[in-house]
Amino acid sequence: MSILEIIAVAVSFLGIWLTAKRRMLCWPVNLLACALYFKIFLDVRLYADMLLQALFGIGILYGWIAWARGREEAGAVVVAPLPRARAVFGLATGAVGAIAIGWGMHRFTDASLPWMDAALSSFSLVAQYWTARRHAASWLLWIVVDIVYVGMFAIKGLWLTGGLYAAMIVLAMLGYRRWRRASQ
Repeated sequence: MSILEIIAVAVSFLGIWLTAKRRMLCWPVNLLACALYFKIFLDVRLYADMLLQALFGIGILYGWIAWARGREEAGAVVVAPLPRARAVFGLATGAVGAIAIGWGMHRFTDASLPWMDAALSSFSLVAQYWTARRHAASWLLWIVVDIVYVGMFAIKGLWLTGGLYAAMIVLAMLGYRRWRRASQ
């Protein structure tokens, strides 16, 4: 556990909490968290997760714009339904991405846990896209992904980050409940 990991955990927790509350401030806070975790994952050779942080940075900029456009006059971010066909397509895309990224990480790098890291990274991108599109279902995917992340971070000895992801499971449950309520 490093001081960088401690700071990254605190910033990440704040960013997820702000996202669950549908606050626009979540985007710059989450962008900072991505930068911090990019460095951490580079240090522990979780390259797919390192690249994921860079892609999250792009996704965060997209989400920031999408949320700014998807607000009511009162300023509240509007939750949008996720059509079944789009959900199936998103999950299939996540699976294909997991295989492609996993193969590349396994074949061309010295990545630690390349297949698990790749699958989590790929499905995290799907969840991030769904969050940017304001779909409450994003939280359900985050719950599943975060559960597996807790195990992976325990294996890598990133105990504080594993604890963050355990807390993020709870935040995702709260986010799902809040977003479902807001959509009704």
